[in-house]
Amino acid sequence: MSKQIIHTDKAPAAVGPYSQAVATTATKMVFLSGQIGFVPATGELVTSSFEDQVKQAFTNMASVVEAAGGNLNQIVKLNLYLTDLNNFSVVNDIMAAMIPEPFPARSTVGVASLPKGATFEVEAILAI
Repeated sequence: MSKQIIHTDKAPAAVGPYSQAVATTATKMVFLSGQIGFVPATGELVTSSFEDQVKQAFTNMASVVEAAGGNLNQIVKLNLYLTDLNNFSVVNDIMAAMIPEPFPARSTVGVASLPKGATFEVEAILAI
């Protein structure tokens, strides 16, 4: 898979771990459903901290990526959903630590609520 990062100075620069756009010549596209901070072994939501819930959601996403035959570098688009945008910097830091550069394109949306009382959800599109 070839992954080309698109950047122009005619639009605002990325202000976090993401790219303005990503182009690919992939032959297999994988669309992951949203992942929240459930612990797979128990089916329970991580409630110890927002940070732990985000880490678990990203870990769950990584497991689905692997099951699809891909790796985190093949993510071309992420969508992040937070019930409190004041926690945005926490998500940014965790994403930057878990997702390799060059970063995928990304959208972040503040939402009123998420399934099962989650405070964070991540979904991804992969190009393999």
